[in-house]
Amino acid sequence: MTVKIIVTGCCGRMGRAIVNAIERTDGVTLAGGTEREGSPFVGIDVGEATGVGRKGFAIASRLADIIDTADVVIDFSVPAASLEHFLLAAERGKGLVVGTTGFDPEHWKTFESMATAGRTVIAPNMSVGVNVLFKLARDAAKLLSDYDVEIVEMHHNQKMDAPSGTAVKLADVVADALGRKMVEVGKYGRYGVEGKRPRNEIGVMTLRGGDVVGDHTLIFAGTGERVELSHKAGSRD
Repeated sequence: MTVKIIVTGCCGRMGRAIVNAIERTDGVTLAGGTEREGSPFVGIDVGEATGVGRKGFAIASRLADIIDTADVVIDFSVPAASLEHFLLAAERGKGLVVGTTGFDPEHWKTFESMATAGRTVIAPNMSVGVNVLFKLARDAAKLLSDYDVEIVEMHHNQKMDAPSGTAVKLADVVADALGRKMVEVGKYGRYGVEGKRPRNEIGVMTLRGGDVVGDHTLIFAGTGERVELSHKAGSRD
């Protein structure tokens, strides 16, 4: 059986990478692509627009118009669109993989309330290495519970949300391991005279520039020593 896949935001950086990955992978095929309404890519052949050769079907502006041609939707778009796609996929019985970041608490309430309504994976990072980092972070936090914790992330200058979804997840993993809540101890940037650093604070710092795919470093700072765990992505593949 060949799994038919629609890629939303197919002409973005991640969208193009996903389309190209589909082309290289046995057992799956590209069934369609979408871009936001008003995009110059709407109406253009999806394969020509993404660099994989003519496919014979045009990029749509609405997932609802093409969703029935696919088994699975892969969504790397923006939070509002991803929520709409989530509800539509559940209604139509389609599998959904969401890599979008920047969701607010209300989005998550909807996702969680419909957790059994469809076949959905929502994750801020699909990288094997990053998910290993999450595991190492949890273990290290328990062993270094008296150390100050800081997270530094850097991405390209076109990224819309900050901090990255991966950094948010990393902070949540560490906070959970330490019995803390980021809503209470999280610190996102510093400026001016802020006084001494609270003992339980977890800092998350954001850098943006160039074409950086994604760098994340978790720092445990103690007296006389520092432990750092880092992941650097050189490719969206």
